[in-house]
Amino acid sequence: MLMAVSAMAQARAGADRLAFGARPSPPVMLSGPLPPIRPTGKSKSMAIPIPGDVRQLLDSPNYVHLSTLRADGSPRNWVVWVGLEDDHILVCTSDAIWKAKDMRRDPRVAMSVADMANPYRMAAIQGRVVEVRPDEGCRYMDPISVKYTGAPFPSRGPDRVCFVIAVESAAARALGFVHSPASY
Repeated sequence: MLMAVSAMAQARAGADRLAFGARPSPPVMLSGPLPPIRPTGKSKSMAIPIPGDVRQLLDSPNYVHLSTLRADGSPRNWVVWVGLEDDHILVCTSDAIWKAKDMRRDPRVAMSVADMANPYRMAAIQGRVVEVRPDEGCRYMDPISVKYTGAPFPSRGPDRVCFVIAVESAAARALGFVHSPASY
């Protein structure tokens, strides 16, 4: 019992240090391209078709919030552009960015999207990266960039990649509010 209390006290002290601004050691930076994702056998993807109301939000140029998992399991969030390919979501980036490193290490992701015209219309999505494609010439990124900006993506290079995400669960909803912020 005393050992269990001591272990709990040590764990609590560690949590308190983190709560008061101490940071865990940073992850080790890897150089060069990361290896392709390989199934771990821990769980199998149960991909579903993207529901129509979720697809509408993803088809429009709405910003998507992508959550990836750091090496210690804590979430990291990104605002991204997305494309659709059949029932998969495409996220393109540089392989040198943390979101790419996170998704190569742990393919589980979550996303949220809000309608820019009506922020009370939104969707939440959980999925898994099922493929990573090279995108040096922006074959996948250009249509996404055109959707959001009207122009091809300006940055090309051998570090460009496209993550293909299978949707495992998704739901949309609209709240009955009118977006009319008060002015102060």
